[in-house]
Amino acid sequence: MQGTVRVAAVQAESAWLDLNAGVNKTVELIGQAAAGRAQLVAFGETWIPGYPWWIWLDSPAAGMQFVPRYFANSMTRDGDEMQRIKDAAAQHGVHVVLGFSERDGGTLYLSQAFISDTGELISVRRKLKPTHVERSVFGEGDGSDLQVHATSLGKVGALCCWEHLQPLTKYAMCSLGEEIHVASWPSFSLYRGAANALGPEVNTAASLLYAVESQTFVVAPTAIIGTAAQEVFCDTDVKRQLLQPGGGFARIIGPEGSQLAEPLPETEEGLLFADLDPALLAIAKSAADPVGHYSRPDVMRLMVNRNPTPRVVETPAPVARESDVEEFPPPMTPA
Repeated sequence: MQGTVRVAAVQAESAWLDLNAGVNKTVELIGQAAAGRAQLVAFGETWIPGYPWWIWLDSPAAGMQFVPRYFANSMTRDGDEMQRIKDAAAQHGVHVVLGFSERDGGTLYLSQAFISDTGELISVRRKLKPTHVERSVFGEGDGSDLQVHATSLGKVGALCCWEHLQPLTKYAMCSLGEEIHVASWPSFSLYRGAANALGPEVNTAASLLYAVESQTFVVAPTAIIGTAAQEVFCDTDVKRQLLQPGGGFARIIGPEGSQLAEPLPETEEGLLFADLDPALLAIAKSAADPVGHYSRPDVMRLMVNRNPTPRVVETPAPVARESDVEEFPPPMTPA
């Protein structure tokens, strides 16, 4: 980072299972972020077309009713909907990190798109391992999805949700020199009333710990649950009790653990803004750099395979050699 960077974290309700409405809302929020002078705006996990909450609320058989609609409203990385979002980023001069359900052939992925302030799609990464029942909906990424990109703002990376609880994933990201990290989360609305791994206490702490462990600025957007979500996913009182309104816990955290933005009420839609001062990176790194002076490579090292793993690898066609050519005698000439 060469200078102060102004960022925005989205805390809002998705346009549930409606791709076109989701893109419209995304474009609107990019404009709001630009009006607040943000240079980067970050959206939560599967912001488009919303997180598939049915997987936590009922049986797989009951959830099949949502599958065709969710698939149809998931976005491709090269379609018209992505182009509209890229155009909005270029129009407003804002970098965007977008969480979306990516449709590729017959499989969906928990993906994050990096879009530059000129509207270039820098890259798309996929969540390495969908969590628990997410594996009934989404495929998984590979080592090429550990990404940090050199941008005009600095080195920007991203992970989704419980990837922030994977120690080796975090260390691999540290090795890439990340400076600004987008921690994309769904809402923290499920199974409220007890401190558990699905609630805000643990997950907000995970964002905080990521910032302190890796000495990066963490921009942590979340979605919220409103009446629209309950109308889509909750057809019983039990489900409504499980998936409660609110769950918005967006945060922006400094590399030494400071809270850089005043949180919104958990039921309120809006944007959090903060100015990231690169001086804080130097202060934090001076105390503990896990891949530098605070490491012990003589004791512990991480082996990472960053190569993509394609499903099909074509065998190259054999090259004909002169010795492989079978000689035939010339045809006989009739007498």
